[in-house]
Amino acid sequence: MKTLLNLDNWNRKEHFLFFKQMQEPFFGVSINIDCTKAYAVSKALDTSFFIYYLHKTLLAVNTFESFRYRIDNTHIYIHDRIDASATIGRSDGTFGFSLIEFHPDYAVFEKNAMAEIERIQNTAGLLTRDFKEDNLIHFSSIPWLNFTSLSHARNMTIPDSCPKISFGKMTLSKKGKRKMPMSIHVHHGLMDALHVGQMADYFQEIMNQDTV
Repeated sequence: MKTLLNLDNWNRKEHFLFFKQMQEPFFGVSINIDCTKAYAVSKALDTSFFIYYLHKTLLAVNTFESFRYRIDNTHIYIHDRIDASATIGRSDGTFGFSLIEFHPDYAVFEKNAMAEIERIQNTAGLLTRDFKEDNLIHFSSIPWLNFTSLSHARNMTIPDSCPKISFGKMTLSKKGKRKMPMSIHVHHGLMDALHVGQMADYFQEIMNQDTV
């Protein structure tokens, strides 16, 4: 489900029209996330840490309306739910684009994610399904690199307003703290650094929780 945003009553209408006309309307930031507690919780639950922090990411994304905006020509729609198209690696070194639906109940989400990961790992090719809707974040994990910045391959001729969120290599300090880099790229016509900061702060907060 999605609803049309009334641009005339939106205080960012001028910002939207300004950034929408740019060839590259996306901006990105890279931050460090403390994942000490989240990693411990995932191990205690005997669940995949990747699936665990993907769920936390989607929980944060769905909490903030600006991350649920998508552009369709001259209109902005607000989606009720945002899912993840995550890159899933295979044993032969390739990956495929998945579609993992968000569900607030972690047990339900974990079951759906594991089924989709298994499907991708047993399917050849990059595009293994049709993506009919844009209620997505483009999600990737880069566990080989402790990056400090990140860019994305993009075709500027194809309309795109989906946020892109990536995580890097988890590192362990001598004091036992676990951290990993997080990259967030968003359409500047839909939000500003203020909104990205609010989402990132909330994501860190729920990563620090003792339970799912």
